[in-house]
Amino acid sequence: MVDSHCHLNFHLFEKDVDEVIASAFKSGLKAIVNVGTSLESSRHAVELTEKDARLYAVVGIHPHHADKVDNGWIEELEEIARHPKVIGIGEIGMDYFSYKSNGIVEKTIQKEVFEAQLDLAQRLNLPLQIHNRQAGEDVIEILRHHKSLLKDRPGTFHCFAGTREVLKAALGLGFYIGFDGNVTYKGLAPGESVELSEHATYTPIDRILVETDSPYLTPIPHRGSRNVPQNAIIVGEYIADLKKTDYKSLDRQVDQNFKDVFTVEI
Repeated sequence: MVDSHCHLNFHLFEKDVDEVIASAFKSGLKAIVNVGTSLESSRHAVELTEKDARLYAVVGIHPHHADKVDNGWIEELEEIARHPKVIGIGEIGMDYFSYKSNGIVEKTIQKEVFEAQLDLAQRLNLPLQIHNRQAGEDVIEILRHHKSLLKDRPGTFHCFAGTREVLKAALGLGFYIGFDGNVTYKGLAPGESVELSEHATYTPIDRILVETDSPYLTPIPHRGSRNVPQNAIIVGEYIADLKKTDYKSLDRQVDQNFKDVFTVEI
């Protein structure tokens, strides 16, 4: 199993990141991808790759930070993204959910920053990790408008949420779909109309990736505690049950999906 999206580069792991990494690989994980949301956290994600050959980085500006970049930010991001352990641009996209700590960034600013990073990914021939929260229709419209910039396997929709129509559109564009610990939660997330388990059941097994989004979205039965990459195994076991297959078969397919999207050997 691979945790294809987590944030060991965040402050909640400052004191014990080495122990968390060691525990994850001891549990059987084959690779961990740390993902940036700002220039600072992207740099830290790259720094973490030096700790183990099985650590990779995805770098980018999250829509929450789209209004916090200075002139020259895309050049700085490109410099970071040219590191050999960077395997994608993300997490990038659009987010219309109003958070207590951040509110909603002006949509036109989000779009400008998103589109600039689509262009960067095309220049560097890197896949995308898309962040979408309650903005699925606009995300799909932007991706369709810039379809010429997308790779044949353009990347992943991280921690997918949205309507069935958005899911079908993402699959139609060639994207793979990431599911996290919240797929184990019962009921609808705020503002959503489809349970995540229904999306996981619908998504073909050869288009699924497993993520934790650590330190967030801890799966049941550990919900309420800090999430860690090794919990990707719990997510994988839950999805295998939804798909009515055995965990080993799902594990092999998810590993292959990861290699297909990010063109790395694990």
